[in-house]
Amino acid sequence: MYPFYQKTRPKGRQFQLVKFFAYTSLIVLIIFSFPLSMLISQKAKDALMKSHENYALLLGKNLNHQVFQNFVIPVIRRYGQIKLRDKKQSQWTDRIVRNTIYSFNIETVNIYDIGKGVIAYSTDPRLIGRKVIKSMGYEKAVNGEYSSRLISESDDIWGLGIEETSKKKLRTFLPFKGELAYSRRKGDVLGVFELIQDLTKEYESIVRFQYIIIGLSIFIMGLIFFALLLIVHKAERILAERTLEQQELERQLNQAERLAALGQMCAGVSHEIRNPLGIISSTAELLSSMPNSNDSQKMLSGVIIEESSRLNNIVTEFLDFAHPQKPKLEDCNLGEILKKNLTFLSPELDKKGISVKDNLNGHNFIIKADSHLLYRGFLNIFINAIQSMQNGGQIDVAVLDRKPFYEIIILDTGYGIKKENLDKIYNPFFSTKDKGSGLGLSIVKNIVEAHMGTISIKSKDNSGTTIIIRLPYVYKTSAK
Repeated sequence: MYPFYQKTRPKGRQFQLVKFFAYTSLIVLIIFSFPLSMLISQKAKDALMKSHENYALLLGKNLNHQVFQNFVIPVIRRYGQIKLRDKKQSQWTDRIVRNTIYSFNIETVNIYDIGKGVIAYSTDPRLIGRKVIKSMGYEKAVNGEYSSRLISESDDIWGLGIEETSKKKLRTFLPFKGELAYSRRKGDVLGVFELIQDLTKEYESIVRFQYIIIGLSIFIMGLIFFALLLIVHKAERILAERTLEQQELERQLNQAERLAALGQMCAGVSHEIRNPLGIISSTAELLSSMPNSNDSQKMLSGVIIEESSRLNNIVTEFLDFAHPQKPKLEDCNLGEILKKNLTFLSPELDKKGISVKDNLNGHNFIIKADSHLLYRGFLNIFINAIQSMQNGGQIDVAVLDRKPFYEIIILDTGYGIKKENLDKIYNPFFSTKDKGSGLGLSIVKNIVEAHMGTISIKSKDNSGTTIIIRLPYVYKTSAK
């Protein structure tokens, strides 16, 4: 409702370093979250590998003992030699192996005949008889050492250490040794055990954990980043508002200094003009009243008197602007002051065909104020409204009780004020009329503010003007 000018926020470049730091930090933290997650997941994989390797070693020792005690020794005693191709011996071996690995997470067990270089036994019958692929793990087992290796069918995504899980198997080679009580030599290697464990599910859990770490890292870094951005934007907003406040204070200070200098100049010029102006006016009146003056002289004298009176009014406005009067407070009725203005201006209103509507009848709007100053202020507003309506129109006047102040609304249907002029209307000597000092609204503003009130103007070109004045019931600085 109030046409306060819009303040545009300056696009400053403060906190650019903080913003750069925020973006850089986000990128760096995201980049480092990948190697961190790789390191953590790799540690988990290594721990998984080590635990299952130990698991295979313990199972291998037990398998070594069970096969040697329950198969090798009895077979040699009964048959004199071991022939795993024999159906009975093969079934015997299979029964011992499966009983040993029962309830253990072992996918395949192979027993290699190191003399013939073939798979002599396997829990997968399709592998029996296949020739040995002499890998490093197999060679170590032949030499009495165990070893493990991870078999993977997955691919590393983009070489980042993020694996796309498929089958993960741990292959462990262990020497099949003769036990001391029955072996011709201590720790003779009789064959090679190959244990294959399926670690796919465990690795899938680690990969999921790896994704969770990366996701959480990015999420946390994003939260920190956005929190930092919010702080920066808030700081920028506060700084911009304080800058605007400072600029406004500086503008008001400069304006006050200019008005003070202008007021001193106006006061000096007005005093210098008023004395000769009074002489001119009185002389013109004297000439027009002389008995021998003709009609032409009387007409010219009348023009001089009229223009002198207009000039005197302008000088009075200069003095009012230069030396604003301090209100002489007394109880008065706003309705009566406004009615007095409208009564005084009724001939001009009738002449221009302007109607007036108000809500003043039957109401008492009592206020502590200077009735003479308010009368002059409202008179300026009504004159401006009349001058804006050359072909008739309407003026609406309303006084509203808003507690603890009165709101006076004066609306006209005149040609209004252009948007680019709204910010200038209170400037001294600014006027859109051919005749006028440009001090009317400046004086009105001074009078309203002297009563601790406010004034605002809402207008559009060719759409009329609405003036809203708020005056407190009591002069605030005098309240105790």
